[in-house]
Amino acid sequence: MNIQEGTRDMKINCPLPFDTLEPADEFTTMAAVREVGLAVERAGFHAGLVTDHPVPTSRWLDAGGHYAQGPFVMLSLLGAVTTTLRLQTGIVVLPYRNPFIVARDLATLDCFTGGRVTLSVGAGYLKGEFRAVGVDFDQRNELMDEYIQALRLALSGEDFTFEGSGYVALGNRILPAPRQKRLPIYGGGNAKRAIRRVVDYCDGWNPFFTAARGNTSTTRTADITDEADLKERIDYMHEYAAQVGRDDMPEVILGGVNVPPEAYSNQEIVDMLGRYEELGVTAAAVIVDGRDRAEFCDRAEEIGQQVIAKLNG
Repeated sequence: MNIQEGTRDMKINCPLPFDTLEPADEFTTMAAVREVGLAVERAGFHAGLVTDHPVPTSRWLDAGGHYAQGPFVMLSLLGAVTTTLRLQTGIVVLPYRNPFIVARDLATLDCFTGGRVTLSVGAGYLKGEFRAVGVDFDQRNELMDEYIQALRLALSGEDFTFEGSGYVALGNRILPAPRQKRLPIYGGGNAKRAIRRVVDYCDGWNPFFTAARGNTSTTRTADITDEADLKERIDYMHEYAAQVGRDDMPEVILGGVNVPPEAYSNQEIVDMLGRYEELGVTAAAVIVDGRDRAEFCDRAEEIGQQVIAKLNG
C-alpha cells in the first residue's frame, strides 16, 4: 500500500520530549514547553502526550527506563501555550492516585483549556514504584476497574456516591466540571484483561508495540510485535464487545509506530499508518526524533508536511 494523497482521517499524536534531561535545559524549561508545544500544534498533530513515572527505581532507569515529569503539571503548562492541541496522558498509572484527586485535576485542566483533555490510564508494572507510593501491586487491576468507575461519577458535575477500597463519597460534588460532556478515558495495556476493561469502562484502547520494537527491557505486558498480533487483539475486542452487548466500539489509539531503534522513512510511516487504519486504528503516536529543541521542532514540521498532510490533506 502506498498512500500518495490525503484521503484518510487518521489522528496523529506526538509523545513530547519533556522527560529528556540531556542536554541540560533543552527540554526542561518553560521556553522549551512553548517552543515545542507550538511546533507540534503547527505541524498538525492531534495531541501532545506525556507519560507517568513519579518515583521510578534506579535499577529500572539504568536498564533503559525513562524519567517523567508530573503529567498534569506538564499538560497544564502545555495548555497555557497552545490553543488547539489536545492534552493527553500517555499514560497515567491510575492505581497510584485516589480517583477523586485525579478527577479534580482533570476537571480543572479541561475547564481552563476549553475542553482539550484526554485521559489514558494504565495499571502499571513497576513493583518498586508501587512500593514507593504505598499501593499494593497485586491489587492494581482491581483498583484500575474501580477507579475508572469512580472517575466517571466524579467528572459528572453532579452529586455522586461511591464506596471504594478504603474511601467513600456520600453525596460529594466537583465543580467546575470538565468542559467536555464526556471527557475521553482510554485504557492502556496489551493483555486480554486490559482489553476487557476497555470494553467494560473506557472510550478507547491504547495498545503499544513490544519486543520487536525495542521495549523488552523496560515494559512488562503481553507482546504485540506486528500487525498480526494487533489484528488478533482488535478481533478479540470485537468478540468481547459482542459478548457483553456493547455496540459502540472503543477507539484504538496505537502507541509509537516508529519506536527506535528501527528507522523508517516518512513514506514508510504513512504506509504503516494506512495499514493500521484498515485494521481499525483511529489514532497513532509518531515519535519525533530530536537531540535538541531545534532538531525536534524541525523534525515535527517535517512529519507534519510529509506524514500528517499526506494522510489527512
